[in-house]
Amino acid sequence: MALLFVAGDQGVSESDLASLIGIDKSALRQNVEQLQIELASNKNSGIKLVKYNSTFKLVTKEEYNELLTKFFKSGLGTKLSQAALEVLSIVAYRQPITRVEIDGIRGVQSSGSVNTLVARKLIKENGKKDVPGHPNLYVVTDYFFDYFGIKSLDELPKIENFETPQNGNIDLFEGVTYGKN
Repeated sequence: MALLFVAGDQGVSESDLASLIGIDKSALRQNVEQLQIELASNKNSGIKLVKYNSTFKLVTKEEYNELLTKFFKSGLGTKLSQAALEVLSIVAYRQPITRVEIDGIRGVQSSGSVNTLVARKLIKENGKKDVPGHPNLYVVTDYFFDYFGIKSLDELPKIENFETPQNGNIDLFEGVTYGKN
């Protein structure tokens, strides 16, 4: 099942799967049939194993269509925009920080990106700044560390090591391995 999972939408052909596992096609068909039955009967599993022509794939069960549609419409299933990555970088390097301070660094309004990052649980409110208006302070979350596969902010590249490219954009997460995507 691990091979099918990492293959994603491409799936794995019957012949490739048999070869990778090291069994003949007849034995593979028996194993696949058993796995199909197990997944179909498991009420706690949201996936099933299907065969399209000669390719096997893991797909979600139909009863989860509504939930998955809701997930993707919420924006949680999309990649982070360049603006959101900029804001995330600023929060990671300057936390705790207010949205107005983020706006000042970026030179543009950042509330949409801040809201996206809060919704994705990569940053969170962590108190109020003791200034007029008492704006929220933002910090990265434990999920941030898990997402980027790091244990502490000390593992981020040192900001002094960056040269500003000709386009002026710096990717503060360049070289950081993403844990989940």
